[in-house]
Amino acid sequence: MDDHLLESYLRIQISADKLSAFLTFNRITEDFDCTPGQLERFVRSKGVVFGIRTSVLHEICTNTLAYCKEQTLIAMGTPATPGKDGSIRFAYDMKEQYLRPAEMEDGKVDFKEVSRLKNVKRGQLIAERVDALFGAPGMMITGEEISAKQGRQARFKVGKNVVVNEDQTAMYALIDGLITITDKEKVNVFPVYEVNGDVDYRVGNIDFVGTVVIRGNVLSGFRVKASGDIRVIGGVEGAELDSEGSIEITGGIMAGNKGYIKAQKNVKSSFIQDCNVIAGEDVLVSQSIMHSNVRAGRNVICQGSKGLIVGGSIQAVEQVSARVVGNTMSTATSIEVGVRPEFRSELQELRLKLRQNMDAMDKTEKALAILDQQAALDQLTDQKMAMRIKLGATRRQTTAESDQIRERILEIEKSLEDTDKSKVDISHTVYGGIKIVIGRYTRFIKDPVQRVSFRYSEGDIVQYPLFT
Repeated sequence: MDDHLLESYLRIQISADKLSAFLTFNRITEDFDCTPGQLERFVRSKGVVFGIRTSVLHEICTNTLAYCKEQTLIAMGTPATPGKDGSIRFAYDMKEQYLRPAEMEDGKVDFKEVSRLKNVKRGQLIAERVDALFGAPGMMITGEEISAKQGRQARFKVGKNVVVNEDQTAMYALIDGLITITDKEKVNVFPVYEVNGDVDYRVGNIDFVGTVVIRGNVLSGFRVKASGDIRVIGGVEGAELDSEGSIEITGGIMAGNKGYIKAQKNVKSSFIQDCNVIAGEDVLVSQSIMHSNVRAGRNVICQGSKGLIVGGSIQAVEQVSARVVGNTMSTATSIEVGVRPEFRSELQELRLKLRQNMDAMDKTEKALAILDQQAALDQLTDQKMAMRIKLGATRRQTTAESDQIRERILEIEKSLEDTDKSKVDISHTVYGGIKIVIGRYTRFIKDPVQRVSFRYSEGDIVQYPLFT
């Protein structure tokens, strides 16, 4: 059977990406008779030259009725394999020791173990660049090659006291110090300032361009500020600790509602009591968080033999995890996840400003209405004319500002809906008197519940059993 006759029986369709070809019968009669060789020539005449499934073509010719009603895949191209992105390989593991406490052989977690400081000497290699790799090229069924894509090349994020070689393949320390990753993942080597004792009147406030290690306590009323990390191998009272890296407090925090603890990365402590804590990423606590205001850009984890959260307000973007939340006295405790805490504050401020704008607009409209009536009667003095022009400009400005506020409110409210990953996990008991907030939804817990995970589902906060 020649190609012209086959044309009346068959139709060849090529996919948009040219990686697949399909054969469809327009009609079938007893006269249809075709050899595999003829069918392959017909397919090739339609531009399909690569990846032809000859065994399928043979089946179509020998068992035509089985293929006459459906579309049949007769050719498959080879997609290009994507390249592999490059990466930065550090001389130290820069993630695990900051984010996770040490785990013992028996599976218990030791939160008291101070992380080993990542010290380097001047000229020491800090990190190497692992090159991106090319992928493998592909081939379309039409015989056209699909070019391979190279993975994205990694780049060093250079901070202070580090240098990159001319080839941009290795990073070295310029000074003796401590490797610290700060905001925007910049790599720094900071000098280390050690205090062998308490931060008290003998030492005074500390403001250091580097990492501070305090082998004692930080007493009430004192301030420690660091461009790197802050390590306190002792306790913290009502002091102010402010770090561009992470803060680790071995002995716990008992602030008496004075001062604050603020880190752009993580805050790690054995316990937190009567304190304001803000972390750009995680807050990690082994014993308890009591009557404190804690805000985390990612997670608040309070897991250990005690793992208690009671009183105050806990806010996290992704997850709050604890062993016990609340107590038998139903002490009011608020747990919020699903939105950046600063967005909630901004939302309250925006709504207040919008109400103030509406009140001001109402007064402006009433004043303009009176002036418009006087203008209609030609009773406007020059002074009132100037006032009318000024009020008109004020109305336009207030309207534009209110429109911007409404847009921002809608943006934040939309982010409140994005709560798929957010959850509150309680591995033992959550007592009554607890408020759970996920995004824009709130649920009050009246009776104790055990081993439960709270998540958002279809317009409500739903509790699921927690298996640990």
